[in-house]
Amino acid sequence: MDKHTKLYSILSYITWIGWLIALFLRDKEDAMVRHHLNQALILNLASLVAGFLTRIGGLLGTIGSIVSLAVFVLCIMGIVRAAKLSDEPLPLIGKYTLIQ
Repeated sequence: MDKHTKLYSILSYITWIGWLIALFLRDKEDAMVRHHLNQALILNLASLVAGFLTRIGGLLGTIGSIVSLAVFVLCIMGIVRAAKLSDEPLPLIGKYTLIQ
């Protein structure tokens, strides 16, 4: 593990800008950061979809709000796990991999 593993793992969950910073500055061989980058990417994409649904309004807006709340809770869980340097996957999204 790199000395900045915890920093980049936590930073990946904090907005798209934090995710990009962690992606470009990390050690490419660090599996822990890659794990958290992957989970944060899924959460960022889900947040983007939830934002669009919320703007539509009506029933889709309600669903978007629920998804936004779920993404927020999962982000907090991800930050806590990153701070503990745990590679335990997050519920619902942990089994998916977008970054190899």
